[in-house]
Amino acid sequence: MGGRTAYYDGTVSPAWVHFEKRFAAGGVAGLISPTISVNEARQSPLEYPSLHDNRFIGPLRDAVREIKAAGRGKHGCRYIVQIGDTGGHTHTSLKPQDKDRVSASPFFDAQYGYPNTARAMSLDEIGETIDDFSNAARRVVAAECDGIEITASKGYLIHQFLNPLTNRRTDDYGGSLDKRFKLLEDIVKAVRKAVGADFLFGVRLSAKDFKSSRFARFPLTWPPPPKQVWIGNDLAETTLYAKKLEALGVDYLHIDSGFGFPNPHGSPGGFPFEAVLNTFNAYRFLSRKARLRATLFNIAKLVPMGLGKKFLGRGWRFTPAANLDFAAAIREVVSIPVIANGGFQDRDIIDGALTSNKCDMIAIARPLLANPDLLDQFDKGANRPSNPCSFCSLCCASTAIFPLGCYDQNRFETPEAMTNQILAWCSPNAPFNVKDGKIDKSVQRQELSQ
Repeated sequence: MGGRTAYYDGTVSPAWVHFEKRFAAGGVAGLISPTISVNEARQSPLEYPSLHDNRFIGPLRDAVREIKAAGRGKHGCRYIVQIGDTGGHTHTSLKPQDKDRVSASPFFDAQYGYPNTARAMSLDEIGETIDDFSNAARRVVAAECDGIEITASKGYLIHQFLNPLTNRRTDDYGGSLDKRFKLLEDIVKAVRKAVGADFLFGVRLSAKDFKSSRFARFPLTWPPPPKQVWIGNDLAETTLYAKKLEALGVDYLHIDSGFGFPNPHGSPGGFPFEAVLNTFNAYRFLSRKARLRATLFNIAKLVPMGLGKKFLGRGWRFTPAANLDFAAAIREVVSIPVIANGGFQDRDIIDGALTSNKCDMIAIARPLLANPDLLDQFDKGANRPSNPCSFCSLCCASTAIFPLGCYDQNRFETPEAMTNQILAWCSPNAPFNVKDGKIDKSVQRQELSQ
């Protein structure tokens, strides 16, 4: 998880270290970083870490040492850096720029990214991207991290090449399944060479892209492409990708689903309308698409009985362990460990996923943001936390413009308590004493007297 806690140039800050240390101190066995940018032009969202230059190695090394030392285990808390490139789904920018449009092929996406349309990368740009990943991987090793993970999901650049919906190239990087896989294959080979044979290396993969109606592919053709193209990759294609990745020497797979971030399959739960509206309003100046999108959401807010919000939020709902069966299907065809992600909070569901051998590990994000002491509550016999995460996804959709924290006001006694909880994630010096959504006023009075 990440949310604007680095410096504007992409250097990790004390706020970023403090945010990650809270998870380590809570007993989490290992952390996977937010997606750290490998490309200097596409540092998005702003104030997220970057690894496009050697100057980031030293600060990241110091930060990772401190985070790992905060863990409770014999070896502290393991730290894996996830690297990626947003491509044509670049969220934000100070000013519009052509490099934020690059993708496999031209397309229009009404929901994700700010550019009006994506454009196809040249072969030279593809080569530069492979080098970006390789160089960033060397920096991860130099920063003394425990592993590296490539994001080939979330609708980011690699995913745009994998998905037939956004890849209609006719060269070596598009067309057949093998050719759509080639960018990921070239990056995996380059990264493995950069990190060495023994360094932990995983890939985050979307098991199923799901049908989407928000796309238009350019140029338009007649007759239209086959139905399968508009669905994107299904589990049949993804299991083939998984076997290819294992053959390339990848050590583990991290499974989610859907296309774009956030999306209702990768982040199962309620539609975060208010947070999406705030984000779209903040960046409406970047393009015509961004202005029209923000206008549509502002109109939807005025529609009586919340019908506009319901229409835009079709498909958003909470499903426990949403991607567990996908992880299980992939685990059947590979012999490397598989991590399941999405909708895990209850102890019995987590234990059931592991004891049934549907996956080897569980990734949890939002419930730990809502309750950093989640594991301690489990140790005390709770099946779910006393003030559970509602899976509203407001945190996910707020991270491009606000600090990361829980934005579900229903979980807190007052709006001030919610604000204090958010700010406490960013500062180790914050005099915020919030537990279960309530401010401990006795502690506040004591601090004031001191």
